[in-house]
Amino acid sequence: MNHHGKARLLMTASMAIFGTLGLFTRNITVSSGELALYRAILAAVLIALYLLAARQPIRLAQIRGELPLLLLSGVAMGINWILLFQAYRYTTISMATLSYYFAPVIVTAVSPVLFRERMTKKQLLCFLLSTAGLVLIIGAGETGGSGTDLTGILFGLGAAVFYAAVILLNKRIRQVAGIHRTFLQLVAAAVILLPYVALTGGSSLGSLSALGFGCLLVVGLIHTGITYCMYFTALRDLSGQEAAILSYIDPLVAALVSVALLGEAMTLWQAVGGAMILGFTLVNELGGEG
Repeated sequence: MNHHGKARLLMTASMAIFGTLGLFTRNITVSSGELALYRAILAAVLIALYLLAARQPIRLAQIRGELPLLLLSGVAMGINWILLFQAYRYTTISMATLSYYFAPVIVTAVSPVLFRERMTKKQLLCFLLSTAGLVLIIGAGETGGSGTDLTGILFGLGAAVFYAAVILLNKRIRQVAGIHRTFLQLVAAAVILLPYVALTGGSSLGSLSALGFGCLLVVGLIHTGITYCMYFTALRDLSGQEAAILSYIDPLVAALVSVALLGEAMTLWQAVGGAMILGFTLVNELGGEG
């Protein structure tokens, strides 16, 4: 298998692993802030070991000028995780993930303002139709399912806002690329989450069952540390369009896990709304003028 084929395989595997994140967080009984903190610490330690083994040191001269942006993006990443984990607690994994995948739509909407990028007719149409899909999901969550369904969807949308912030901040970071950037963002996230957890109840790690502790290790080491390494390794040999297409394996796997493995309900209108968000966002990311 050539480099390109291996890259596609790594990207496919990493997206499939990301899609199972909610399944494991269901068994971790610590607060969302704690979970985000432990995820950041575990992943940062693992990536640090990888960088040492691969002899890829981070040079201070390289990061000095962009350190504020790296810290800010790390803070946004930490808040994004807290809100996403809260979404998992209040609604189904599929609804939380589909709401979360509204982030690229937000990026499309604000990029013309922040970066003076022209929005094409196709981008505007995809933005409007993806937004209509979100309205369908929120409307279905309000009238069907449990009373907490809408709360979870809104948490997912909040996570999407901060994930969009991470994407937009990363567009400003030009000197630090790939896995080095992710490591520094994880460290920044851990630094900001540590006082947050201390001020909101402290650690309850000792209350975790053996299953919960095992799931925590999987989320931190596999879903974040190992999978981020796989993702950035694959990204070097894939085009932007290929990466965009393969990224949609994540929400599709999440929906399958939610419905098939956990038996969580999804209404017809929620499914239609989710398909609209994913479909029109994908069409937008495939490029081309319109």
